[in-house]
Amino acid sequence: MAKIAFLGTGVMGAGMASCLVDAGHELSVYNRTVEKTRPLIDKGARLAGTPREAADGAEIVFAMVGDNEASESVWFGADGALSGKLAPDAMIVECSTLSYDWVLDLAKHCEAEGHTYIDCPVTGYPHTALAGEITLFVGAPEDTLARIRPVLEQMSAEIIHFGDIGAGTAYKLMVNLMGSVQIAGAAEGLLIAEKAGLDLETVAYALSKGAASSPQVIRNSQRMVEGNHDENVVFSGRWRLKDTLYGLKLAESVGQEARFGGVAGKIYRQLVDEGLGDVNETKVIDVLRS
Repeated sequence: MAKIAFLGTGVMGAGMASCLVDAGHELSVYNRTVEKTRPLIDKGARLAGTPREAADGAEIVFAMVGDNEASESVWFGADGALSGKLAPDAMIVECSTLSYDWVLDLAKHCEAEGHTYIDCPVTGYPHTALAGEITLFVGAPEDTLARIRPVLEQMSAEIIHFGDIGAGTAYKLMVNLMGSVQIAGAAEGLLIAEKAGLDLETVAYALSKGAASSPQVIRNSQRMVEGNHDENVVFSGRWRLKDTLYGLKLAESVGQEARFGGVAGKIYRQLVDEGLGDVNETKVIDVLRS
């Protein structure tokens, strides 16, 4: 068993960290909101007051935070995880959805400090994270993945290896940008159906059976019809905008014009600007309706 630190025990991180405790690892956890660590502490994890304290002596350090700024905060600075004394050749596993350029910069810094970096964004939901059934998108050399794989398998149902560092993030940003377009398109389609006098519950059902269906369309169309955007927020408009902007930045960096993604980005920007960034991303239908 390994000595592991986990930075960020929010919606997804809590379940992922729980799997590591269940597997018998010695786990230290850090989260800005201490209350979110309570279930892990009750299971035997150690609460750390700072990322540096959590990472002290750790052989593996995971991070699952919201954006570039949060990532920079937990890794750097006087209390950052990388300012402490990690185990020799510690493995740094960044599971957050971050911008491509930041991931490459962070990897270079980790390697300069003598650590091994693993690019490892995830997909799933809180309940699948808790059950160890998420999918991991890995960017790392083959030998590095082989070294970390036994631990990753304890918290996931599938590991997809895309290539070297940055490849996992590139895929995650691409697919999330596609998701942004799909959700905005579903909202627009439902409004067309609504104005044509169709019953939206029937429309949502039919969408789930047709060629235009996808997990994004099915799940979000149903929620748009129900209109319960304020309850059980799975993915907020603020995080959808963040992922969309990171995806657009990646597209620009590789020379691909993302026309549909750009339109989706403007719609989610409007959602956030209207003060609706903390409700579920499906609230976008009301932005388009207005």
